[in-house]
Amino acid sequence: MLGMNLLAFFVAAVQIHRVTSVIHTLNYFTTVSQVAKLPEFLEVAYVDGVQILQFDSNHRETKAKHDWVNNITEDNPHFWETETAINIMNEQIMKDNIETAKKRFNQTGGVHMIQVMKGCEWDDETDEVNGWEHYRYDGEDFLAFEAKTMTWIAAHPQVFTTKIKLDQIGGLNEVKKIMQTEVCPELLKKHLRNGRDFLTRTELPKVFLLQKTPSSPVTCHATGFYPKTSTLFWRKNGEEIHKDVENGETLPNHDGTFQASVHLKVEVTPAAEQEYECVFKLDSVLEDIVTKLDARSILSNAHIREEEDRKRAVAIGVPLVILTLVAMAVVVVAMILTKRLKRKQVIYSQACKEEKPKRKEEEDEEGQLTVSSYCGSVSA
Repeated sequence: MLGMNLLAFFVAAVQIHRVTSVIHTLNYFTTVSQVAKLPEFLEVAYVDGVQILQFDSNHRETKAKHDWVNNITEDNPHFWETETAINIMNEQIMKDNIETAKKRFNQTGGVHMIQVMKGCEWDDETDEVNGWEHYRYDGEDFLAFEAKTMTWIAAHPQVFTTKIKLDQIGGLNEVKKIMQTEVCPELLKKHLRNGRDFLTRTELPKVFLLQKTPSSPVTCHATGFYPKTSTLFWRKNGEEIHKDVENGETLPNHDGTFQASVHLKVEVTPAAEQEYECVFKLDSVLEDIVTKLDARSILSNAHIREEEDRKRAVAIGVPLVILTLVAMAVVVVAMILTKRLKRKQVIYSQACKEEKPKRKEEEDEEGQLTVSSYCGSVSA
């Protein structure tokens, strides 16, 4: 359950600070967890919704997710070493924070988690900046820092003691404000310059219609698009509809693109096929991608399983064919060599029956010595 809360928190947080044509974001998501299947400590960073780096307690080194991110070392050669050192330090701090939170909530056992979202945004037209830092404990809002007022906000009564202590630490809130409104925006601008080509590209998606069973909703699934700012919706008789429609989340793909889904409760009849269509709109692209509802193009679980079985059969069958051909080739070669060996044995046996068999050497046309016949063992 906590693992699902972590994923939902990350996705929701990215969507809250959505990228527009003029507003850019740098977000850091950090978690310390006692969940067995998750790293004890994890930090990932996103620029305009694209992951740029990651650190986790299993590998203990901050790594770039794209080659262009490494250009940050042109201004700061020790950037990655510094990031790693900070994360190692934060790992221990957040582990201690879990123990403190357990005391605040009078907890002696159980599995717990702290999630942190911090970052900034920059408007490249007005040059306005803003920052944030939010903490959650076991999936619930816990604590936040507000840069404009330079104060900590307790989202839960049990955290009020912590809020007072943080506000009383001399210089802490001033440093927090500088980090959010000066340091973070400047770092964001550097990443934007280094990744300009990657971050300003346009990639159109592939759109599929999916349905688990004939009675299930029809899902319109778009994947492989960039940028993230897009719209996916169902339309009936040319009008966008919201009734019987459920919007899915926009999620990142491993290659830096995104995927989205929208579900429609409808009976797929010939009449419905004439009325419904799925529409995908991508920012900066004028032409929409329209996919009409068509029973013949809907992929069901059966179709997906058939495709997976076909790919699996090909994956297994091709190596088997190759092995068979290799085996046949080996047999043929073995037969040829056996025949040659037997023929040589007959020739050499006859030669050895002659009186005083001799080694006869002759010169070939190029003047090289060759052995024409001899007595003794023969090798193929």
